[in-house]
Amino acid sequence: MASRTILVDPAQKADFGAAARAAIVSLALFTLTHFVIDVYSGALGALQPLLMRPFHMNFTQAGILAGVLSLSSSVLQPAWGYLADRFHSRLFTALAPAVAGIFISSLGWAPNYAMLVAMVFLGGAGIASFHPHAASNATSGITSHRGRAMAIFISAGTAGLAFGPTYFSAVSGRMGLLGTYWAAVPGVLLSLLLLLFLRPPDHERHARTRFDWEPLRAVRKPMTILFLLVFIRSIVQINFTQFLPLYLNTQRGYSLASASLNLTLYLGTGAIGGLVGGHLADRFGGRRIIIASMIGSVPFIALFLFTSGWISSAALAIGGLILLCTNPVNVVIAQELAPSQTGTVSALMMGFAWGTAGLVFIPLTGWISDLFSMQTAFVALAGFPLVGFVLALKLPK
Repeated sequence: MASRTILVDPAQKADFGAAARAAIVSLALFTLTHFVIDVYSGALGALQPLLMRPFHMNFTQAGILAGVLSLSSSVLQPAWGYLADRFHSRLFTALAPAVAGIFISSLGWAPNYAMLVAMVFLGGAGIASFHPHAASNATSGITSHRGRAMAIFISAGTAGLAFGPTYFSAVSGRMGLLGTYWAAVPGVLLSLLLLLFLRPPDHERHARTRFDWEPLRAVRKPMTILFLLVFIRSIVQINFTQFLPLYLNTQRGYSLASASLNLTLYLGTGAIGGLVGGHLADRFGGRRIIIASMIGSVPFIALFLFTSGWISSAALAIGGLILLCTNPVNVVIAQELAPSQTGTVSALMMGFAWGTAGLVFIPLTGWISDLFSMQTAFVALAGFPLVGFVLALKLPK
């Protein structure tokens, strides 16, 4: 049999190499920005104990403040995604780190509680404007191991949330509450970097992928189950993110630095869990990972709540790793269910579910803490993954 020689056009090969490099550079930019912007998303948990006294806040008011951040940074993400697609401007992404950094880092300068709420809302708006466009475009041009690429992007955000409390605790410890505005410097510098190097939107691609209800309607049952699972996981995740330093500081007598370090430990292992979860989902399937995550996290969360010392901290870390390992898995499954509406489903899974959980349950957790105790509120939170386990069994195989 005669062999055939396949000739490859050098120009096509060069174009393919350039496209691959551009995709990697784009993923790197989006991943770095996701890390930095979620540093500001995770700052409020560390700043709340410092804000309680000067603004005369109780736990309910602290919960309202965190709920406002969830509203502006997460619930409104689909609206920001619509605006970004409507005007095809990279400014929604490029200016986001600076806006988030400036407002979140300057909370100590608010003259009263009402202005404090307004500044939290504006800082959250900067966070929200980044996520929909980034989640839809971070893996654009990447054809192999897309699940791992998405896991890297999403885990960078979780790592930013983990680093945020320690970063702001260090800055406030050195500069004081009024000096935390210096923490905005990374966000401002990153915005300048994005303005210089972020590729402009592909107008032709946006024109072809207008919003359409039909693809979502066709998969409404599994998509609804998936959304509820993200919502349930987010109830635990966001309340721990916002209240853990306050809980450890007021209920267990931890110093602010030690309490923030435990939050960093919880979210840091969660970031590792996201990478592990993305890899395991490629191998065993996303459904199995979600089921195992829901039921497997409960014993360790309970162990954290009813023990002390290094055992409690270790249980918190392992529980965070198991619970948060489904972060990228949920987004990838949703994008596979509706591949023509990746921006919309990404905003629903990453922002709207997270934000709605925070908007409802953060003030509720604060109210229960005032009415009974924060220990009681945290014990109630530990039961939600059991509900998620039962619901995850209904995911299609």
